[in-house]
Amino acid sequence: MKRFYALVVTFLILALAPFAQAKTYINGIDGNYPPFSFIDEQGNPTGFDVESMNWIAKKMGFEVQHTPINWDGIIPALQAKKIDMICSGMSISEERKQAVNFSTPYHSIKKYIAVKSDSNLTVDELFKGKFTLGVQRGTNEHDLLQSRIDDEKLAITLRLYDSPPMSVEDLLNGRVDAIAIDSAPAEDAIKNGKAIKVVGEYAPGDDFGVAVNKENAELLKLINDGYELLKKDPYWEELHTKYLSNH
Repeated sequence: MKRFYALVVTFLILALAPFAQAKTYINGIDGNYPPFSFIDEQGNPTGFDVESMNWIAKKMGFEVQHTPINWDGIIPALQAKKIDMICSGMSISEERKQAVNFSTPYHSIKKYIAVKSDSNLTVDELFKGKFTLGVQRGTNEHDLLQSRIDDEKLAITLRLYDSPPMSVEDLLNGRVDAIAIDSAPAEDAIKNGKAIKVVGEYAPGDDFGVAVNKENAELLKLINDGYELLKKDPYWEELHTKYLSNH
């Protein structure tokens, strides 16, 4: 009789296994950082990072939910466990490594200075003169520029924005003289007809990685293993063609 019940229990476990609820992880994203993460016209999160993580989640057997969060509060949200990861064009830095763990890098970007298409302002002139420079708040770029302004006692005034596209619009409207912007959103703006141009780089570039809590080694391994598989799959090139063909 005991053997019969054991067989029944085993059968039920195997029968119900396909219907077991997969674990859901919440990915905090910048909702206005094209082409890596943004909200489309239907109100759905999309972009290179969003679609990459969707593929990894399916391959590695978990669910993922993408939640927009203000960038300057996104690491505190991760530390408070309101989200489980940040896969949204986050630059790996020594300072951030003190607070979170990063996946292996999956993309590299450059740090550009952009101006209106009809502007003659150069990078050298910008940092020697009295100009207003736009940058996204809470970013490596924000910290780097503020430190440089303070250390070198530059006459530059920083104007802070919640997203790169917002800084682009203010540049076009003449509210700032130039913007500091990552290569990907800059090139995305140009591709979409924004009348801006890149005049140079102001600092070495960064690598992007996925951030997770320091104690969440299990999730970090899932992500690293997932990217290793994704980079070997034809879908990786499809995503590059779709989102990063000009980057």
